[in-house]
Amino acid sequence: MSQPPPPPPPNEPPKDGSGAPQDPPPGGFGAPQAPPPGGFGAPQAPPPGGFGVPQAPPQGPGYGYPQTPPPPSQPGYGHPGQQPAQPGYGYPGQQPAQPGYGYPGQQPAQPYGYGYPQQPPTYPMQPQAAPGGGRKISAQALIIVAAVVAVALIIGGGVWYSSSGGGDGKNNSAGSGGTDGKKDKGGSGGGGTTGSNGGEKVPADTSSKVLFQVPAPSVTASSSVTTVGSWLTDKVYAKSGNAEVVGYDPGSGAKLWTIKLPGPVCSASRHATDAGRTAIVYEPAMPTKSQPSHGCSEVAALDLAAGKELWAKSVKSGDQKISLDNVTVSANTVATGSTSGGAAFDISTGKALWAPKPTDSCYDAGYAGGTKLVAVRKCGAYGSARQLHIQTIDPASGKVISEYKMSPGIEYASVVSTDPLVVAADVGDTAGDGSGISDFFSIDNKTGRLRTRISAPGKTYAAKCDGISKTEACTMLAVGNDRLYIPTEEHDGTGQYSQTNEIVAFDLGTGKQTGQRANAGDGYTISPLRMDGENILAYKRPPYDKGGQVVSIDGTTFKETKLLENPATRSVRDAETSMLPDYAEILYGDGRLYMSAVYAHKPTSSDEKEYLAIVFGTR
Repeated sequence: MSQPPPPPPPNEPPKDGSGAPQDPPPGGFGAPQAPPPGGFGAPQAPPPGGFGVPQAPPQGPGYGYPQTPPPPSQPGYGHPGQQPAQPGYGYPGQQPAQPGYGYPGQQPAQPYGYGYPQQPPTYPMQPQAAPGGGRKISAQALIIVAAVVAVALIIGGGVWYSSSGGGDGKNNSAGSGGTDGKKDKGGSGGGGTTGSNGGEKVPADTSSKVLFQVPAPSVTASSSVTTVGSWLTDKVYAKSGNAEVVGYDPGSGAKLWTIKLPGPVCSASRHATDAGRTAIVYEPAMPTKSQPSHGCSEVAALDLAAGKELWAKSVKSGDQKISLDNVTVSANTVATGSTSGGAAFDISTGKALWAPKPTDSCYDAGYAGGTKLVAVRKCGAYGSARQLHIQTIDPASGKVISEYKMSPGIEYASVVSTDPLVVAADVGDTAGDGSGISDFFSIDNKTGRLRTRISAPGKTYAAKCDGISKTEACTMLAVGNDRLYIPTEEHDGTGQYSQTNEIVAFDLGTGKQTGQRANAGDGYTISPLRMDGENILAYKRPPYDKGGQVVSIDGTTFKETKLLENPATRSVRDAETSMLPDYAEILYGDGRLYMSAVYAHKPTSSDEKEYLAIVFGTR
């Protein structure tokens, strides 16, 4: 789990307890941080001797390339080491549940989507409290920073091909972090199923091609915008752009609709309803030089089928809007939160349903959705050993159904899955790599009882979570079959200069490894994307001379079946390896792989060409 360390703790709250905002940093709270020259994800200048000569890149070696020097004829580091944010995932499965990216539940017939960047934002200066127990409508004070960092996609050289594919198949896929689907409806196409009730078909030919690409949005000089959020249904692939959300035909890329927004999207739900409704948080205006951020104060519901905004709301403290840093969907409820609390609305009408009650010692830091709704509640005075309460709550009323109290001193927690309930935390900052994970906690939703605790040292396992403010922001892991599936860190392969890893399984009842192990193969690195029925869908980051793959791993035998393999052409491979599961948004369904960025900036030169999304498909 090699990640940069998390940011330092927030400044101490004011002593008067007024909740008044503190002096904001330059640009204001919530302003995206300025990208490095060339932008996040921009290719670096060639090192002495040119690419292919062993170097020590300033941001780590490129993904997909040998860690020690390859022969001179081989491409060098072709991937930006800057690791930005993620996302949220949230797209449709086939059964009525609502799992999405990073969360296991029943496989729904709902769209899933990416929603949160992965790099931790800065903190609010004054958290207001909200207690345990029931919730009723009230105002909370909040100033939150949502500094979002991500990667821009660079495609250099080569020829890109575009062709249409069938868009009439049922989609049952989700983004990284999977769902616990019991039985999925099969998609169209191909040469048979993957077994174990998996819905994804095996195509007759697994070789893919680029179906379409979406150019990066235009932004003004010296500025950058977040583009977090992507969703996939059987009818539309929707992706956030520069102050807009656009729907595309899933196979051809033809633009179907556009929802214009007054400002950039800050965060997005990775879940949606059966009818394809989801939620986002965005700024009320576009950033300017004089005001780089207007705060992430607007929460809205989107209809992905109709391509329209259903409603937009804000949460106020007195006459001032508060800034929100996470949003999710469960049943027909939109829940949005921050370190000062949040609010819940009916997804169809926008009617206010409930809000956390403010107190001096507790507040709802955020919510995780899907088939169940879970609140991460922080209690205790600043500077003391505060305690997190993991609460399963009723989406319609906010009533607490069950509660698990974590050990005092654990500052942040991420919800990996709401059903079964699995929470990740970095206990005592022992992960040592900024991944946000040292342990997983398997919790009984009904009773709040801890079922088991799973140790996952950062030096051994490669999943990551951002629990600081993005409650559901976990990548490269999946939950299903009452098991947790996570990748190991890379280690030496059998070939010269090669690296590889595995996916292993932990039993959520005992906390022990099951003995199941899926090998990436020499030169590849594998990580889970989501569940497909009882199967695990996984992405294989390619070595320097091949394209990436999507495979289905049988949940019982752990036999791997290849579903898709991307072109090995260098320009295509370089673009693919610039958006990998640990920081980009990846969705897979119906034989198509959707990869997209969560950040856009103005190119540094006229030669630089960037893409917001790239879609591969086998048909």
